[in-house]
Amino acid sequence: MSAPSSSPLPGLRPDAQMLMGTRPTKSFNVNNAKDIAALKKVGHEFEAMFLSQMVGHMFAGIKSGGPFGGGHAEETYRSLLVDEYGRAIAKSGGIGIADQIVRSVMLQFQEASSNVQPRRSPE
Repeated sequence: MSAPSSSPLPGLRPDAQMLMGTRPTKSFNVNNAKDIAALKKVGHEFEAMFLSQMVGHMFAGIKSGGPFGGGHAEETYRSLLVDEYGRAIAKSGGIGIADQIVRSVMLQFQEASSNVQPRRSPE
């Protein structure tokens, strides 16, 4: 039995956890090119994963047969193929999920930073 993970979302990469607010890290800056690039990367990876899941459901009903079809190896390689299809679709422009994630997160951080009151120095 393995020890429970301290992360609320085990298996999620640290940069994804940071952007989802599940662990304390450095603050996100909407004017920092590296932070924006990290956000775009996470959005792209999420879209690829989502598309892989959708394509996987499309392939679930396809029966394989013939002299070279079927078996455990085909199931394994089919899942790898489906993951690649998801990545390829996302890389070629996807369906807009990554762009929406980037816009939404940036808007939330911009609103949060505009609502922060500056600290006053004690007199």
